[in-house]
Amino acid sequence: MKKIIILPVVFALLLGTAVPAQAATTSLEYSGWIPYWKAKDGARDAQKHLDQLTEINPFVYSVKNDGTIQDLGKMKSSTWKKLLKAAYKDDVRVVPTIMWSDTASIDRILRDPKLRAAHIKEIVAVVEKNKYDGIDIDYEGKKAETKEYFSLFLKELDVALGSKWLSCTIEPRTPVADRYTGTPPAAAYQFANDFRSIGAACDTVRLMTYDQQTIDQKLNAANAGKPYVPVADPKWTEKVVALTAKDIQKSKIVIGVATYGREWNVTVSPTGKIAYSAVSSFNPNYADDIEDEYDVERSRNSAGEQIITYLKDDDAVSQTSLIKKAPSGTPTGELVSEGAKAYAKSSNTSVTYRMLWWSDAGAMEQQVALAKRLGVRGVAVFKFDGGEDRGIWDALQ
Repeated sequence: MKKIIILPVVFALLLGTAVPAQAATTSLEYSGWIPYWKAKDGARDAQKHLDQLTEINPFVYSVKNDGTIQDLGKMKSSTWKKLLKAAYKDDVRVVPTIMWSDTASIDRILRDPKLRAAHIKEIVAVVEKNKYDGIDIDYEGKKAETKEYFSLFLKELDVALGSKWLSCTIEPRTPVADRYTGTPPAAAYQFANDFRSIGAACDTVRLMTYDQQTIDQKLNAANAGKPYVPVADPKWTEKVVALTAKDIQKSKIVIGVATYGREWNVTVSPTGKIAYSAVSSFNPNYADDIEDEYDVERSRNSAGEQIITYLKDDDAVSQTSLIKKAPSGTPTGELVSEGAKAYAKSSNTSVTYRMLWWSDAGAMEQQVALAKRLGVRGVAVFKFDGGEDRGIWDALQ
């Protein structure tokens, strides 16, 4: 259910008493998505730590082309029933996510008043039938032309839900000036999300502040000459929040943080230019296996996350020879990348190596500290699936 929160400052003012110094500091709300494809492991992790969570988000629902809701996660199974029972007992909000990324269907359904109304009715029925505290709307890949209809949809859904919780999960918006090295094209200012209307309709607005990669050209330039494809650099997260907070009050903003990483093929040219090709995403335990198999070690990178570079397959040069070429004092995780850069320059030959870049408990601590400093509502973790760094639970304090 939606809750009325009286902050300590307000309560003190109502009583006419002095406001204690610590009243200005409020604790964060912590929530997290539990993916249906790892329901058992994710539910087990979340249930062990319900005392640290304000809300859980079973990532289970999707939308068919006709606007009806489909349950991909078997919410009637014993796994979910056990978790939800424990969550309600501990007064933890249960707000499942509906994820939809069919661009054309989203536009068609939300644009049509009758189809939009039927879709809203479907959502409300799911919430009421299952006695959820609310719903989390995660509609991605929308067209700019859909913006006004998405806003109208959220406004009407909020009314239809009544006292139930409406959470909105949206893409992060990097400042336009930071996304381009030259003059931004006109299309850069066309957005699929109207932040003001989203902030007005939704009880919480969760920013998917992960998968930054190469979108911020200013930060890329500041880190030129070395690998830089962050999951989420705190400097970038802060930019996103500052821009969002111009239209959405911070008391509704929730910073999304990741528990995974990405593996890359990285090619460095003789001139030092770096090109990236994504291989796959992974959970932190995969990095343990790579360290053992390739005799390399991780280190913390310029974004405060973890990095490992290694040579997977290259007959022209050995990993050992690359490591020897790395300058003295190079962090362990970047020995191969720095050695590859030196070798490419001296031999006038491009070199390709593998790189793991991921978010761990240390990176999570940075994002939590940032959320507290910025004064936002909370932090949402993507994802609880049994494969996250176990240390993140110490970071969610």
